[in-house]
Amino acid sequence: MSNRIDQPRKLDLVGTPVLIAGVGAGHEATLHYRVSDGHDEGTGHFNAGGGSGEIGQFQVQANVSRASFKADQLLVQVYEESPKDGSEVNVMTVSVLHGPRIVPGYYGYREHKVVKGDTLSGLAKTYYGDAPLYKRIQRANPDQISDPDKITPGQVLRIPMGS
Repeated sequence: MSNRIDQPRKLDLVGTPVLIAGVGAGHEATLHYRVSDGHDEGTGHFNAGGGSGEIGQFQVQANVSRASFKADQLLVQVYEESPKDGSEVNVMTVSVLHGPRIVPGYYGYREHKVVKGDTLSGLAKTYYGDAPLYKRIQRANPDQISDPDKITPGQVLRIPMGS
């Protein structure tokens, strides 16, 4: 089956709702989604394709406002339920970061290109007014920052913004 998640992409910062888009076809045109951190989850279903093998585009807003996530990293999954036994088949999974866990009132992020002399605490002071909040930037960029004392010129860091 040609099911695919195009949005979000791996390690994207997502908000609430989580926007999920792609192409697919499910049994009787029904696909299911799950957004989970291993402790709690938001689930639902939607239609894609024509129900008899036709593949169609989908876009769904996964409402996760009732979920009490305890981790920054979430798994976004789209799958079909087998007509034979109800098991999950053709599971597609993308790992993302939940912005509201990182910054209260999360609504998006800015990009900052690191220049010589930048530090995470200096960026936190610039963007948040408080140097100790550098951990927000570190958490939003786990694929780029393994050591908070080592950022390099040319890196483009996401600075999560909130209310």
